[in-house]
Amino acid sequence: MIELTGLTTRPAQVWGGVRLVPLVRETPIEDLRLDVRLYDAHFGVVTVDPRSTYYSYIPHGYVATWDHAPAAAYGTQLLGPAERTRTPDRMTLRFHRRMARRVDKNRLRFLPLHLALEGFLALHFGGPEIAWAEWSQRAISHGLSPRVEEAYTGATVRGLDDALRVFEIHAGQCGLLVYVADALASAFVVPHPADYRALHETLLLDLYGELIYHYAMLSLPVPDFRARIPDANVRSLADLRAEATRQQEEWTAFHDGVMAGGLLDASYTYERVYDLGPYRLSRFLPPFERRRDNHIGEMINDESGRVAYLKTFRLSENQVRRGHLLTVLAANAWSLSGTAAALGVTEPELGRRIENAGFAHLLRQDVRDRYRARRRAG
Repeated sequence: MIELTGLTTRPAQVWGGVRLVPLVRETPIEDLRLDVRLYDAHFGVVTVDPRSTYYSYIPHGYVATWDHAPAAAYGTQLLGPAERTRTPDRMTLRFHRRMARRVDKNRLRFLPLHLALEGFLALHFGGPEIAWAEWSQRAISHGLSPRVEEAYTGATVRGLDDALRVFEIHAGQCGLLVYVADALASAFVVPHPADYRALHETLLLDLYGELIYHYAMLSLPVPDFRARIPDANVRSLADLRAEATRQQEEWTAFHDGVMAGGLLDASYTYERVYDLGPYRLSRFLPPFERRRDNHIGEMINDESGRVAYLKTFRLSENQVRRGHLLTVLAANAWSLSGTAAALGVTEPELGRRIENAGFAHLLRQDVRDRYRARRRAG
């Protein structure tokens, strides 16, 4: 589970199909701060390890600074309209050493969201652990390489640009939950309000899944949840203040328990990436349960578990299917008969699922042909 201890949900703000829910800290975190590094390259190449490389559009990185003395955010700059519309003469590349890299005694550079996405792409990346006869030589030798997933930048998500530009930033705001067509697209939390103000517009540079992109293109405006206070309950200014407080508490309970429940209530598998003094940077994977919200992400929390930084990416149903299939295959040592039994399907049906998931190259051609013939024969 993810617990947003110390963060309070404020009333949502709606623009078309986009709903933004602010998160406010009563007590900001002073000894951990975030700032941004903008990269002028159009494409990023990250050396994950000597045998693995990650390729993606990487417009920016975060630098976490931890110390017991108060720090100030460096701030950020985005490209102006002229630079955004200018067609580049060539595609520029930038090479990065690892997803998270220490740049100073108390400073760590990491690539937001790409840290989480690389963890998802690396899920059982090595392929079959046992050379079962059904798997191709390529699967045995190279595993799932290359592994590819599709994502869209926030600038292409319809309405998000206007929503981030129009809506106010609350006093003490340290985070934001982004909904598109009332589907939770992303959660973003930082340690300090000054960090949030500096990083607010970088949400347009973040990556969003295909589900969110299509929801934004096809959805109608979502309703605004407005507080309604019955006149009969108000006889004084104190009554009005009490009713306003009650409405805010009801909204918070409804949001945290219902709207964000798919993110907050799930069981995650965590992988520690780096220790930052009293804090730790981790990434997490969901249980890949079908027909429910599944988010991957990364976080920084302290020794008590308090979340200082959080960024999430919502998986589409197809991505969940792939994650679920790989997880069950790995749990059954990549045995097709054992995996089919665990899923309650026949081996030919499992072969169809593997092909539909985009992993057809893992099976030998004669095995695929045999499975197709058996499916046709019923």
